[in-house]
Amino acid sequence: MDVLQAIGFVVFGLFVGAYGTLIGAGGGFLMVPMFLLVYGATPQNAVGTSLAVVFLNAVSGTISYARQKRIDYRTGVRFAIATLPGAAIGAYLSSYLTSGFFNLVFGLLLVATALFLIVRPEARSAAANGRPAELPLRKGVTRRTIVDAHGDVLVYTFDERAGLALSFGVGFLSSILGIGGGIIHVPAMVHLFSFPAHIATATSHFILGISAGAGTAFHLALDHVLYLPAILLGLGVVFGAQIGAALSHRLHGRWLIRLLSIALLIVGVRLLLNARL
Repeated sequence: MDVLQAIGFVVFGLFVGAYGTLIGAGGGFLMVPMFLLVYGATPQNAVGTSLAVVFLNAVSGTISYARQKRIDYRTGVRFAIATLPGAAIGAYLSSYLTSGFFNLVFGLLLVATALFLIVRPEARSAAANGRPAELPLRKGVTRRTIVDAHGDVLVYTFDERAGLALSFGVGFLSSILGIGGGIIHVPAMVHLFSFPAHIATATSHFILGISAGAGTAFHLALDHVLYLPAILLGLGVVFGAQIGAALSHRLHGRWLIRLLSIALLIVGVRLLLNARL
């Protein structure tokens, strides 16, 4: 790797850190295609290296979101623990994926998620506008009240058991695809569980710090991580995550969801065009 390539990794990491933290997705959905389409890495190396960088991004972004007091720690810890078994299974199964099949599955996942966000306009989602609909309190339904650093009071209710089940699946997909899980957790928390968008992005990043850390450990054990690219990208994402978290409170919730859907659609289509079974 020459000096220009090294600088390119750091700059790309800066962008990934800012954008990924801004939308609560970690940035793996950008790094995995880059490793596959530009760097020519195997799916296993792309996944392992991406997840290692996602972990660094998540830790840096979580520190900033913690200062903003927008993390639902109680929910985040429970959801994160639920991702761990799936993360272990996903890391193991990633060794058996071919490049063509990986591109196809990853591309379909990104496009499907993007279309879901586009078909459900933010105007019809109370949670995306900061006014989540409350579920009647019953067994399994949890009520949360968050007061952020700006003094805004956010109250929401959700089915915790469904969230735990979803988190297991997120752990599996994030580990096998190297995406960190935020591209699934954030839309689900906003549209299915009625989290305010800013709480969803911040809490998703906190969950990423735990689940991506576990996934990275599994991939390190399987020798799936490219160390030099991970270090260079990591330098960029640590600083970029601070920028993304600082910008997040300046954007309306609907714009966070729009930014996520646009990114998913572009990258997903690009992967499908390169899929070869």
